[in-house]
Amino acid sequence: MSVELQVLTWSVVLGFVHIIASSHAASLQRGYRWTASARDEPLPPLQGVAGRLERALKNYLETFPLFVALVLAAQSAGVHSRLTEWGSILYLGARLAYLPLYAMGIPLIRSLVWNIAAVGMLLFVMALLRA
Repeated sequence: MSVELQVLTWSVVLGFVHIIASSHAASLQRGYRWTASARDEPLPPLQGVAGRLERALKNYLETFPLFVALVLAAQSAGVHSRLTEWGSILYLGARLAYLPLYAMGIPLIRSLVWNIAAVGMLLFVMALLRA
Protein backbone atom coordinates (compact mmCIF):
# COMPACT_ATOMS: atom_id res chain seq x y z
CA MET A 1 0.00 0.00 0.00
CA SER A 2 1.32 3.46 -0.86
CA VAL A 3 2.33 5.99 1.78
CA GLU A 4 -0.55 8.19 0.68
CA LEU A 5 -3.15 5.44 1.18
CA GLN A 6 -1.65 4.51 4.54
CA VAL A 7 -1.89 8.14 5.64
CA LEU A 8 -5.45 8.30 4.33
CA THR A 9 -6.31 5.25 6.44
CA TRP A 10 -4.79 6.84 9.55
CA SER A 11 -6.68 10.04 8.73
CA VAL A 12 -9.93 8.03 8.93
CA VAL A 13 -8.82 6.81 12.37
CA LEU A 14 -8.19 10.43 13.36
CA GLY A 15 -11.70 11.27 12.17
CA PHE A 16 -13.09 8.66 14.56
CA VAL A 17 -11.00 10.15 17.38
CA HIS A 18 -12.52 13.55 16.61
CA ILE A 19 -16.05 12.15 16.65
CA ILE A 20 -15.56 10.22 19.88
CA ALA A 21 -13.85 13.10 21.70
CA SER A 22 -16.51 15.60 20.61
CA SER A 23 -19.38 13.26 21.44
CA HIS A 24 -18.11 12.41 24.91
CA ALA A 25 -17.36 16.03 25.75
CA ALA A 26 -20.88 17.02 24.67
CA SER A 27 -22.35 14.19 26.73
CA LEU A 28 -20.41 15.26 29.80
CA GLN A 29 -21.76 18.78 29.41
CA ARG A 30 -25.34 17.96 28.46
CA GLY A 31 -25.77 14.55 30.07
CA TYR A 32 -26.04 11.08 28.65
CA ARG A 33 -29.85 11.26 28.57
CA TRP A 34 -29.45 14.06 26.02
CA THR A 35 -26.98 11.90 24.08
CA ALA A 36 -29.50 9.06 23.93
CA SER A 37 -32.39 11.37 23.06
CA ALA A 38 -33.69 12.40 19.64
CA ARG A 39 -32.13 15.86 20.25
CA ASP A 40 -35.19 17.64 18.88
CA GLU A 41 -35.07 20.66 21.18
CA PRO A 42 -32.67 23.50 20.41
CA LEU A 43 -29.92 23.97 22.97
CA PRO A 44 -27.39 26.71 23.58
CA PRO A 45 -23.95 26.14 22.05
CA LEU A 46 -21.51 23.92 23.87
CA GLN A 47 -19.02 25.77 26.07
CA GLY A 48 -15.35 25.34 26.91
CA VAL A 49 -13.54 22.19 25.80
CA ALA A 50 -16.76 20.59 24.53
CA GLY A 51 -17.40 23.57 22.24
CA ARG A 52 -13.82 23.61 21.01
CA LEU A 53 -13.89 19.86 20.29
CA GLU A 54 -17.14 20.29 18.37
CA ARG A 55 -15.60 23.10 16.29
CA ALA A 56 -12.41 21.09 15.74
CA LEU A 57 -14.50 18.19 14.42
CA LYS A 58 -16.39 20.53 12.09
CA ASN A 59 -13.09 21.92 10.83
CA TYR A 60 -11.73 18.42 10.26
CA LEU A 61 -14.84 17.46 8.33
CA GLU A 62 -14.33 20.53 6.11
CA THR A 63 -10.78 19.58 5.07
CA PHE A 64 -10.95 15.79 5.09
CA PRO A 65 -13.06 15.41 1.90
CA LEU A 66 -10.57 17.59 0.03
CA PHE A 67 -7.70 15.43 1.26
CA VAL A 68 -9.54 12.25 0.25
CA ALA A 69 -10.22 13.65 -3.22
CA LEU A 70 -6.57 14.58 -3.67
CA VAL A 71 -5.26 11.19 -2.53
CA LEU A 72 -7.72 9.31 -4.74
CA ALA A 73 -7.03 11.58 -7.72
CA ALA A 74 -3.29 11.00 -7.34
CA GLN A 75 -3.77 7.24 -6.97
CA SER A 76 -6.07 6.95 -9.97
CA ALA A 77 -3.74 9.09 -12.11
CA GLY A 78 -0.73 7.07 -11.03
CA VAL A 79 0.88 10.17 -9.51
CA HIS A 80 3.20 9.17 -6.71
CA SER A 81 6.14 11.37 -5.78
CA ARG A 82 7.92 13.05 -2.91
CA LEU A 83 5.33 15.82 -3.22
CA THR A 84 2.41 13.46 -2.63
CA GLU A 85 4.23 11.61 0.15
CA TRP A 86 5.20 14.81 1.95
CA GLY A 87 1.77 16.27 1.27
CA SER A 88 0.05 13.39 2.98
CA ILE A 89 2.49 13.36 5.91
CA LEU A 90 2.15 17.12 6.42
CA TYR A 91 -1.64 16.87 6.29
CA LEU A 92 -1.92 14.09 8.86
CA GLY A 93 0.83 15.39 11.12
CA ALA A 94 -0.69 18.84 11.25
CA ARG A 95 -4.21 17.51 11.77
CA LEU A 96 -2.92 15.34 14.63
CA ALA A 97 -1.41 18.44 16.27
CA TYR A 98 -4.48 20.56 15.53
CA LEU A 99 -6.90 18.58 17.70
CA PRO A 100 -5.13 19.02 21.07
CA LEU A 101 -4.18 22.61 20.22
CA TYR A 102 -7.82 23.45 19.57
CA ALA A 103 -9.02 21.53 22.63
CA MET A 104 -6.56 23.47 24.82
CA GLY A 105 -7.65 26.77 23.27
CA ILE A 106 -4.26 27.74 21.84
CA PRO A 107 -5.14 30.17 19.03
CA LEU A 108 -2.16 31.36 16.95
CA ILE A 109 -0.17 28.13 16.88
CA ARG A 110 -3.38 26.27 16.01
CA SER A 111 -3.86 28.50 12.97
CA LEU A 112 -0.25 27.95 11.88
CA VAL A 113 -0.74 24.19 12.17
CA TRP A 114 -3.92 24.41 10.08
CA ASN A 115 -1.87 26.15 7.40
CA ILE A 116 0.68 23.32 7.45
CA ALA A 117 -2.12 20.86 6.69
CA ALA A 118 -3.26 23.13 3.85
CA VAL A 119 0.29 23.20 2.45
CA GLY A 120 0.20 19.40 2.49
CA MET A 121 -2.89 19.45 0.31
CA LEU A 122 -1.34 22.06 -1.99
CA LEU A 123 1.63 19.74 -2.55
CA PHE A 124 -0.85 17.21 -3.95
CA VAL A 125 -2.32 19.87 -6.22
CA MET A 126 1.16 20.74 -7.49
CA ALA A 127 1.96 17.08 -8.11
CA LEU A 128 -1.30 16.52 -9.98
CA LEU A 129 -0.90 19.63 -12.12
CA ARG A 130 2.64 18.56 -13.07
CA ALA A 131 1.47 15.16 -14.27
